[in-house]
Amino acid sequence: MRAVWISALSTLALGVGLFCYLAPLDPGVLALQFAFTPRSFGQIVHFWSPADLARYRSHLPADFAFLFAYGLFGYLLATRTDVAAARAPAFRRVLSWLLPVAACFDAIENALHWWLTEMPRFGVAPLYAASGAASSLKWLLAFGFGLMLAYAAYRAEDD
Repeated sequence: MRAVWISALSTLALGVGLFCYLAPLDPGVLALQFAFTPRSFGQIVHFWSPADLARYRSHLPADFAFLFAYGLFGYLLATRTDVAAARAPAFRRVLSWLLPVAACFDAIENALHWWLTEMPRFGVAPLYAASGAASSLKWLLAFGFGLMLAYAAYRAEDD
């Protein structure tokens, strides 16, 4: 249970830290995550000052630590606690892999953002689409994890 708490507190600390660090960016990071085309991506990046872009790029190493922390937290919560114990083994197995897989898509998104923000890159529209798709899948999986966790908690009250 100690590992669950450590991963939860690490995720929380890194998440709050990143949120505060990136808060000055306008438009925010979420807008960049859902930029599927070179044009929409470029409109956001070019709206930022050079210092804003440097701020965004400098957060990426910490974001890799964050995605590792939340992926580990999701796995440990599902496998080392009784949060999903009343559900079928398949339910627990799916729950245990949702955040780690989301973290993998987050890593893909970060790697693409690191490369795409290094300098203007034209003619690689599929990579902008891949970045947006990776982000979308990350958010869908995280949302799915939350829904499954809420369902497990709801069902636990009925038992």
